Amino acid sequence: MEIALVLAVVAIVFVVRAIKIVPQQHAFVVERLGKYDRTMAPGPHVLIPFIERVAYQHSLKEIPLDVPSQICITKDNTQLTVDGILYFQITDPMRASYGSSNYIVAISQLAQTTLRSVIGRMELDKTFEERDLINSSVVQALDEAALNWGVKVLRYEIKDLTPPPAILHSMQAQITAEREKRALIAASEGRRQEQINIATGEREAAIAKSEGQKQAEINKAQGEAAAITAVADATSDAIRKIASAIQQPGGDQAVQLKVAEKAVEAFAQLAQKNNTMIVPGNVSEVAGLIGSAMSLLKAGNRAA
Repeated sequence: MEIALVLAVVAIVFVVRAIKIVPQQHAFVVERLGKYDRTMAPGPHVLIPFIERVAYQHSLKEIPLDVPSQICITKDNTQLTVDGILYFQITDPMRASYGSSNYIVAISQLAQTTLRSVIGRMELDKTFEERDLINSSVVQALDEAALNWGVKVLRYEIKDLTPPPAILHSMQAQITAEREKRALIAASEGRRQEQINIATGEREAAIAKSEGQKQAEINKAQGEAAAITAVADATSDAIRKIASAIQQPGGDQAVQLKVAEKAVEAFAQLAQKNNTMIVPGNVSEVAGLIGSAMSLLKAGNRAA
């Protein structure tokens, strides 16, 4: 009975040691008699007890690694405290087991030395502007070295760049001065634009005023021209009517009477405007004046 119990316990131990289940996204490295034999993928596997054993267990997931902060010296001899995080993934479990005694420490140390080298080639201002360049340079250098360790470096991100307090104070003062400069430039540009707008408005107002005066003069000239034309047309109509009336019976006598009346009115006006009374030397001159006017009128009628 005791022998059967011992055999049962040995059988259970044998089965437990013989059957291994590898979880998803994991890999087990198996050694046979102390030598690498194979890598077990996810799923159930059978081992030879006491001859084969699982020497290393690796996770194939993406692993974040916090790289310790360090002080780097820039090209312009400024101290800069840099803190970053590294993401990597095991791609070859066998090399990860035998390529390095501790690949995590190796990656961390290499990331620090590479970061110091990259920042040492840059000036302080460039380190804040070229974070992507720093990250890509670190990833490239690590990826080349990590091939022998069975590790793939996916990316590196700088979490913080901290210059000394004195440099921070100087940078803040520079930013303040730059903002004040921009404010002054904006204010001067505003005043300049205001003056331009005022001058443009005054110029447009002067142009509009001159155009108005010009149009007013044109309208006045056109009105005077229209008035002169109207007067001339009226005079022409009156002359035509008079000429037509003269050609009627008794027209000559009417013209003689009208000329005589105008002559008498003219002499009367001269008498009113002067203290001396003007009287024709010969009354027959008036009759002669009337006769001359009638002769001219008849000659015009014949010519017509």
